[in-house]
Amino acid sequence: MQLFIGNIYSNFAELSEEESRHFSKVLRGKIGDILYVSDGQGNIIQGRVSELNSKKVVVEIQEIIPDFQKRDYSLHIALAPTKSMDRLEFFLEKATEIGIDEITFLRTFHSERKNINLERCQKILQSAAKQSVKASIPIINDLTKFTDFLTLEFASQKLIAHCNLDFERINLKVEINSKENYLILIGPEGDFSKEEIQLATQNKFKGISLGTQRLRTETAALNAVFGLHWMNS
Repeated sequence: MQLFIGNIYSNFAELSEEESRHFSKVLRGKIGDILYVSDGQGNIIQGRVSELNSKKVVVEIQEIIPDFQKRDYSLHIALAPTKSMDRLEFFLEKATEIGIDEITFLRTFHSERKNINLERCQKILQSAAKQSVKASIPIINDLTKFTDFLTLEFASQKLIAHCNLDFERINLKVEINSKENYLILIGPEGDFSKEEIQLATQNKFKGISLGTQRLRTETAALNAVFGLHWMNS
């Protein structure tokens, strides 16, 4: 199944201009072809191309598949972005392939990156979702100050991964015990500061360990994504 991203209406779907150009010019698609289109929010349709040009492809809906491959849990990873964009983009791609619902970038005391090209990140998520046939594209949020993020309301299990032995930590595998919603904080290369861990604890975040080895930020975040997927599969 090759997946395209577009808008789904009552009896037809319409590809974006970029997707339309790719289908018509690169793939040399034609009227009558059968396509699978996702709205990026969990729904997929199968349909027949009824209108085609380089800027617009319209698909007549034949079948709707709601909540395609919907998981029994949701995962929100909030992490301090790495200095290397290549490493950060690797995380975005692989996390989407494995399964993640939301990503927030955090500005922490030890943060190495002060700005994010959110448009580029969104394109990476969309491309990864298409390649791995995911009907849902993760929500992505711009850089948020750590202290501001902690004050937001989250209907989820709130966890903070850190390496500071002065604070209580539970192995992530132990903490995952049911099909629930999870929010996991992942720190920068220098870890969260003592004050940040204390503040997170005061805001009802539980400290967790991702194992005995010290991991890079993107590796730790992927470890958490895979851990949730494995424990709930």
